[in-house]
This record gives sequence, C-alpha cells and structure tokens, in this order.
Amino acid sequence: MVAGLITEEFTMAVSADRMWKVACSSDALQKACASIIDTVEEKGDGGPGSVTTLTLSAAAGESLLTSRVLVRDHAARVLRNEILEGGKVNGQLKSQVTEVKVEEVGEGACVAKFRVEYERLDGSGALAPEDQEELIGGYFGMLKAVEAYLIANPAEYA
Repeated sequence: MVAGLITEEFTMAVSADRMWKVACSSDALQKACASIIDTVEEKGDGGPGSVTTLTLSAAAGESLLTSRVLVRDHAARVLRNEILEGGKVNGQLKSQVTEVKVEEVGEGACVAKFRVEYERLDGSGALAPEDQEELIGGYFGMLKAVEAYLIANPAEYA
C-alpha cells in the first residue's frame, strides 16, 4: 500500500537519448556524477532484478543507496527501482519505489518525469514537505550532475 507520492518534472538541456544512455550505465553514471558518487556496483545485467549499490561521496552525505530494478523499458525510456537500503529519509520509510521517464521535448532537450511512491514505517500519511523536498532533492542532484557533465562533454554518449 502506497501512503505517499511525490511527483516532479525536471527539464534538462540535453537530449533524452543521451540522458537515457547515462541512466542505464553504471560506468557512465559514476563518471557523470563523480562529484557525488564514489562507486557504483551492479549485480545482474541491468534489467529487472539487477541490484545496484551507489556509494555516495562526502559531498552527498557519505552513505549507500541500494536499489533493485523493477522495470527498465528502453523503448519508453522508463526506469523503475525499489530502494532496498539508504536514501535521504530512509529512517522514516518502510518502502520506496522510484520511477523516472525521460521524454524528448525539443532538439537537445528533455524532461525527466520523476515519481516516488513510499510507505512510512509508522503507517502515517505523507512525509512533511521538508522531508519530501530532501528526498526528491537527492534525485534531482544526480540528474543535474548528469546534465552538467553532458553539456560540458557534448561528444560523450551522443
């Protein structure tokens, strides 16, 4: 049962194809987010059931974030993950599922439609607004880091 839902859209000045290539590659994600991700360990082929562990840098709070892929649809550019461990407000959550859909919105631009479904440990309703902001802010930070990397390196993942 989902007790809370956060939805956000982030418009970025890079193509959906380039953003998707980075989102689907552990090596590319670590390279593009070097300032906030120290290591990426992936168990599996990247498809459903694969488990990824991100070791976040001191700048990102020195923590681990482990997730399992539920859906990776390359045609629709949809990635849905269950968070197994870690996260910005993990101490308050029983479960957390994230979904990002990357859509082209023009030449060299895309929008990432982000959705976080969660259930709180205490069974209560929605997180406080500041906790919602902190939760979505961590994901937004990674998207912004990828965008900045791709803008600075226009030939990468083209």
